[in-house]
Amino acid sequence: METLTLITGGSRSGKSSEAERRALALSPRPIYLATATVQDEEMADRVRRHQERRADKWETIEEPLWLGRLDLSGRVVLVDCLTLWTTNVFFHVEEDVDKALFFIKKQLEELLSHPATYIFVTNEIGMGGVSSNAMMRKFSDLQGWVNQHVASLSDEVVLMVSGIPLKIK
Repeated sequence: METLTLITGGSRSGKSSEAERRALALSPRPIYLATATVQDEEMADRVRRHQERRADKWETIEEPLWLGRLDLSGRVVLVDCLTLWTTNVFFHVEEDVDKALFFIKKQLEELLSHPATYIFVTNEIGMGGVSSNAMMRKFSDLQGWVNQHVASLSDEVVLMVSGIPLKIK
């Protein structure tokens, strides 16, 4: 089975739990592609909780930027998450939205050229209004465009609301 599923929603909406449940239903040992970078204690705690929840059922690969370099052919791959990856890319290209979007699309093209079952997790950060901070507005626009791009490529799009999955596509 080679598919692409996008699971989106707000903070603490149940995105990661739903994605993990789906991946484990498809494979006894899926790949967890972690894009987070740990820069403070709160983030370290979040990562630790995710790791504990997954236990030893997963093969974990940590890659904050170069997803396209990975050949995960034939596997079930959970990418958690697009928002953290987009953040890493945004700062890697010094907050240049056009360069970030180009980089992300190129890396996705390379990653997805390897047939696998992909489940992407992302955040709907633009649903909460427009920030008064110029950098956050740029990032919010970028994240929205990344989400739209991945949704257009996806076979299925699921919106998580209060732990309930709603099929969008």
